[in-house]
Amino acid sequence: MSSYKEPSFQERTTLAKKAKQAALEQLRAKPPVDEAELAIRRQAAEAREAAKAKAREEKLAARELEKMQKREQAEKSAEAEANLASKTEEERKLERDAKYAARKNRKGKK
Repeated sequence: MSSYKEPSFQERTTLAKKAKQAALEQLRAKPPVDEAELAIRRQAAEAREAAKAKAREEKLAARELEKMQKREQAEKSAEAEANLASKTEEERKLERDAKYAARKNRKGKK
């Protein structure tokens, strides 16, 4: 069995030139891209981009709507608390008794 022979610098440069030439020939042999196909690809890309933009806008609008609803809910709860604080002790007692009576009626009288 013969030992491994290290390739010389000239052999390596020759191999590199051959590889580069083969790659260039392969690139030149590639058929050119059809203009109609290119136009179809561009239209598809534009359609995808438009769909993404529309989805972003819808998501942003939904987020804004959610924020607005949370603000309204917070305002209502603050208003309810203010209203609750302004009620007299007797009014709160009457509301509590009505709530208990409604629950008792729902569950059935025992």
